[in-house]
Amino acid sequence: MQYEGGAMEGGRGPSIWDNFTHQHPDKIADRSNGDVAVDSYHLYKEDVRLMKDMGMDAYRFSISWTRILPDGTLRGGVNREGVEYYNNLINELLSRGVQPFVTLFHWDSPQALEDKYGGFLNPNIINDYKDYAEVCFREFGDRVKHWITFNEPWAVSVAGYAMGVLAPGRCSPWEMGKCSAGDSASEPYTVSHHQLLAHAAAVKLYRKKYKVVQKGKIGITLVSAWFVPFSHSDSDSDAAKRAIDFMFGWFMDPLTRGDYPLSMRRMVRDRLPRFTKQQSKLVKGAFDFIGINYYTANYADNLPPSNGLKSYNTDARANLTGESWGKISYGNQHSVKTMRKRCFEV
Repeated sequence: MQYEGGAMEGGRGPSIWDNFTHQHPDKIADRSNGDVAVDSYHLYKEDVRLMKDMGMDAYRFSISWTRILPDGTLRGGVNREGVEYYNNLINELLSRGVQPFVTLFHWDSPQALEDKYGGFLNPNIINDYKDYAEVCFREFGDRVKHWITFNEPWAVSVAGYAMGVLAPGRCSPWEMGKCSAGDSASEPYTVSHHQLLAHAAAVKLYRKKYKVVQKGKIGITLVSAWFVPFSHSDSDSDAAKRAIDFMFGWFMDPLTRGDYPLSMRRMVRDRLPRFTKQQSKLVKGAFDFIGINYYTANYADNLPPSNGLKSYNTDARANLTGESWGKISYGNQHSVKTMRKRCFEV
């Protein structure tokens, strides 16, 4: 969606981002959309040539769910023209000595599933996502050796369902996105829960049916900032730890421990979904590798309990800022070590 273009070509179905950019152009800074983007759909050969000229040996790209399954389901049929496009791209990469790293989901869930049952708010999407992933494993897995199930699931849950500034643009009415529908107190947690279960279902399928033959690896890419206490107080130190739990631990802890961070359990309570014993076992250890997108750091200071409206955005009780007395925090080696340690707590 961010670069591919060809949104209305090759049998591709609409995604929630097509709907969001066309129906709510006011929420896009320059009122643009992804219909053309940088037109990699038509210019992929030139793109790959440039990669080779630059000395790149790997290229991470996303497959559009609706270019493979236009209505999001296997029942609706596989779009062979979409399969052909990605086959051509993968073959072009390999012919130039560039290894494909494939992301299966980069925020662009099928609009048909959003209309049918609410997309990632509904557990039905777990099996539909698994079906989509299997088509990709079957069609491309003989050449693709690195699979990423989800890119930055936190961004989908928070920006899409707590703040309402990204597709599908849902949030409580008082939040930043001024949404017409949504619940920032519960929907972000539901969406994350279903993303984790969909990820785990795809990993289980790949390991059981394809990994031995195709000899590939499968993982997930998370995003996290680092959080530094605003002051030396114990309360600010605790706030920084909670902020990490509510961003990185929200996804990493289920993958390593089989459950959400204790701080989230304590503060979100019954708004935070629970894993069954079987689900916990399925999610725990469901990765061969973890990708981490890291951009910046924030200072965190403690907020008192809120007696007002509930939202993911205030649940951590941490006030976040990029500056402290004129200084900006960018993180440090401690942030890398801590995240690395948390990844290997399986």
